[in-house]
Amino acid sequence: MNAVARHPGDNKIGATFIFSLLVHGLLLFGIGITYVATRPALPTLDVTLVNVANNDAPDKADFLAQANNKGGGDSDKANRPSQPFSGLLPVPTMGSAPQPVAATTPAPQQATDQRMLTTSGRASFAVNSDSAKDVRDTPDAANADEANNEQTAAQLAAEIRKESQAYAKRPHKKYISASTKQYTYAAYMRGWVDRIERVGNLNYPEQAREQNVHGDVILTVGLNRDGSVNSIDVTNSSGYAVIDKAAEAIVRLCAPFPALPPDKSEKVDILYITRTWEFQPGDVLKTR
Repeated sequence: MNAVARHPGDNKIGATFIFSLLVHGLLLFGIGITYVATRPALPTLDVTLVNVANNDAPDKADFLAQANNKGGGDSDKANRPSQPFSGLLPVPTMGSAPQPVAATTPAPQQATDQRMLTTSGRASFAVNSDSAKDVRDTPDAANADEANNEQTAAQLAAEIRKESQAYAKRPHKKYISASTKQYTYAAYMRGWVDRIERVGNLNYPEQAREQNVHGDVILTVGLNRDGSVNSIDVTNSSGYAVIDKAAEAIVRLCAPFPALPPDKSEKVDILYITRTWEFQPGDVLKTR
């Protein structure tokens, strides 16, 4: 029987054939890679705790809270209400369960020589000062200090709460000037300016006319909702007391002004109008 000679390339052909079968098997059985989507995060709810509650709910709320609160102040943005102080932390108590007590013995003290001195029939003894007990270490004194601390903390908490309520109930304010673009208050200011200039020119200050004094003064007038004057502030003086006082007098002559226009978007309690009063040569009053 003749032996068959094997060539070195026969093993390579067999290995290639087996690898080809494996590749085709993977394609036939559909082994692939899939993308596993991550689970969505759990929904969260952001709740704000407020100190002051209102009976009427706001038309458009900025935050969620346990009570209705319309807020207040003169900020243009809706700031989140915050607590000025945190609540009291729970203090662990001993409770009524019996507590194990370990027997103790008094600490040994160093023996001292007691001396007796006799002078003129009077005897005095040297007494160790450590034997006198401090009054502050007694249980009654400790309880009194703790009661005083609790009373002081309660008073501070009441004062802070009172200030927080007053801050939340402060009036809503709005500031407008010559550059106001909101239609409601711009129209109101137009009528307010016409009234000021008409009354001011009819009642031009005699002292300023006699002294031939002229100048510009910036005045900020605060009006309540009913049109009454809340405040008059000189933002920038003209340098002449006659002109500054004349501008304030003209405002009081014009008061009371018409009531503030109704505004559904925001309720304004005090409207501040800032204008420049020009006391011009020729005894003419203009505002800008």
